[in-house]
Amino acid sequence: MLFLVDSAIFDRFPDTRIGVIAASRLDNRGESPDILNELRQAQIELRRSLQSTPVVEHPRISIWREAYRKFGAKPKKHPSSIENLVRRVLKGEDIRPINKLVDIYNTVSLRHLLPVGGEDLVQIAGDIRLTIAGDAEAPITLLGETDPRAPNLGEVIYKDDLGAICRRWNWKEADRTKINETTTRAVFVIESLPPVRRLELESAMSDLANRLVRFCSAELESAVLSESRTEMELY
Repeated sequence: MLFLVDSAIFDRFPDTRIGVIAASRLDNRGESPDILNELRQAQIELRRSLQSTPVVEHPRISIWREAYRKFGAKPKKHPSSIENLVRRVLKGEDIRPINKLVDIYNTVSLRHLLPVGGEDLVQIAGDIRLTIAGDAEAPITLLGETDPRAPNLGEVIYKDDLGAICRRWNWKEADRTKINETTTRAVFVIESLPPVRRLELESAMSDLANRLVRFCSAELESAVLSESRTEMELY
């Protein structure tokens, strides 16, 4: 199984970097007070640091609004995962605990203001590809929805052999590959666009990796994918 980024992504979004962490032997069962405390602390710190900054003007959010517009999505209607998370926190909403792995990557996303997501590798069919949607993509059911819909032509998506697993780059993932308490193998992605530097991305990856090992007994492999390295083998 490979994780690949198509050249079309770099043609349209130069200097994109995708931090990929493949995790095995995960223990995602039960709850962890420490994880929940750190998720709550990340929200407190975010409110303190961004209380006077308009969300749409923050550079780590505005870059995703611009990217969404480039592939025809309306960021006001379909906000990036990081914008959605930040808006909820700044409105005073506490991020609802889901399971250890999801709570961990939401914490890292808030701490570093980068989109972070994950998929259950057992549910993946074939390779994972970050690509541009064609005109014959299979309809998929997204988290929280009941009716399947196909991605739009030209939309940035993650997909496997069965169809899209995340639409509008990082907007919303498919129900089929979601992480749950039975997940033992998963892949996590942290996405960056300029002006985020590689060292900043690697810092977020290290933060995520340390938490996966500490709280979920993970065994990890990782890589930064870019124009100079476009694929990673997932074990």
